[in-house]
Amino acid sequence: MYKIIRKKELNPTVTQMEILAPLVANKAQPGQFIILRVTENGERIPLTVAGVNKLEGTVKIIFQVVGSTTELLNAKKEGEFIQDFVGPLGVATHLKGLKKVCIVGGGVGCAIAMPIAVALHEMGAEVTSIIGFRNKDLVILEDEFKACSDNLVLMTDDGSYGRHGNVTVPLKEKLEAGEKFDMVITIGPLIMMKFVTLTAKPFGVPVTVSMNPIMIDGTGMCGGCRLTLNQDGKKVTKFACVDGPDFNGYEVDFDEAMSRGRMYFGFERHAHEETCNLFKKEVK
Repeated sequence: MYKIIRKKELNPTVTQMEILAPLVANKAQPGQFIILRVTENGERIPLTVAGVNKLEGTVKIIFQVVGSTTELLNAKKEGEFIQDFVGPLGVATHLKGLKKVCIVGGGVGCAIAMPIAVALHEMGAEVTSIIGFRNKDLVILEDEFKACSDNLVLMTDDGSYGRHGNVTVPLKEKLEAGEKFDMVITIGPLIMMKFVTLTAKPFGVPVTVSMNPIMIDGTGMCGGCRLTLNQDGKKVTKFACVDGPDFNGYEVDFDEAMSRGRMYFGFERHAHEETCNLFKKEVK
């Protein structure tokens, strides 16, 4: 059993927790993830490590309440326990040798991007962070990004906070102005990562994308995170949770990944509604 040390609501649909898991905290690196179960018979879900405190032995996770398991997890309070917390898993983000990097995060994907930005900052790299949200109410981790970024641009789709527009706008502006990044690292919705990659391509900047959004069971057994890469004219199959989650953005078949991701939408929606109805009955 793993104790919830701290819990904080970041916005109406996104929650941050710090879990007491010393062994995981001691080894986890930016880009890796854990698998947890809320209850003994519960679903296993992968969540990215959003930060660690090795002295306290805690691991930070940030999740969006979108399905039945995240609804159950969100119902837990500080001091309560979850059943399993396994990790770190996946391949850590490759950061060695990077001196000037642009981090592009979208929505809850910023929770994955933030520890990478922190690690780069601590290495002495120059970090430009571009983070985007649908509106002001959904903004998360702004202060954290300010602390680890030499330059921060915050975008909202509706212009209610920061700059109006999507994350590709300032990225294109910077590249057209002659900014030379060693790497663009982008994490967020698949459609966002696709267009960040397309924006960077004419400038020849390497792009790393995190395929966390397509992971399901976190071990490669379910096949849900199967990914097609185009490498030297050949199609190669990889698994995001085992071979990634980071990949060369120019090789990823985003359209296929987005099509597969939509397969589970109806099931997740139904499971979420059933769990919400169960909570309502308990309250009555």
